[in-house]
Amino acid sequence: MRQAMTGLGMAPDLILVSTSRRTLQTMQELEPWATPPTVMPQDGLYLADEDTIRDAIAAAPDGVRSVLVVGHNPGLHTLAYHLAGSPDPASAQGDARRLADGFPSGALAEFALPQGWSADGARLVRFICPRDLPEPPDTP
Repeated sequence: MRQAMTGLGMAPDLILVSTSRRTLQTMQELEPWATPPTVMPQDGLYLADEDTIRDAIAAAPDGVRSVLVVGHNPGLHTLAYHLAGSPDPASAQGDARRLADGFPSGALAEFALPQGWSADGARLVRFICPRDLPEPPDTP
């Protein structure tokens, strides 16, 4: 996922991360960043629901242009599903359909949000699952 994010030019200004060991390890696997982001471990993100995650994003300091949340399901999936407009899995297409079907571990949903981190008017930019990525080369 790190290579995919780098290839897409994705570099967060702020990383909100649950304090669980697994999420902290995941966040470390995304390093190093060309420009190191501010990292804010938050106990409240551990198994957080949609509203808690949304509130954490909305509290991003002024000047932050991009936020990465490293957290847990079902809260991340529920938030992403609602930000995407609650697509109907039977009629949604492309990334919206795949997102409606689930949010596997290690997945990345990118959204464009209006200024002020309001969820109103959010737009799904892309949804990438680990299975979408090429296998990493074997290392000796």
